[in-house]
Amino acid sequence: MYAIVEINGQQFKAEEGKKLFVNHMPQAEAGQTVEFEKVLLLDTDSEVKVGAPVVEGAKVVCEVKTVLVKGDKVLVFHKKRRKGYRKLNGHRQQFTELTIKQVIA
Repeated sequence: MYAIVEINGQQFKAEEGKKLFVNHMPQAEAGQTVEFEKVLLLDTDSEVKVGAPVVEGAKVVCEVKTVLVKGDKVLVFHKKRRKGYRKLNGHRQQFTELTIKQVIA
């Protein structure tokens, strides 16, 4: 059983026991239980329910493992040939780590 759920404007496939790295949620605390009710699709063993726009009565229960996790560093390099112009920027995205406890249909 899995569900497609919208968390902070992004869609994720949620299965029980799976880890998710979502955009940083500053209001969350480690160990806190969070529920997401914007379930867009629900797949049980026997049927698939597609929401219009959401599936009524379905939700995903998660536990916050780590509030702030930094992603890999992405380097952005700009150069203009023959002009001596070079610029290097780095960026590390901030995530929150969630563990899916259960998918409720």
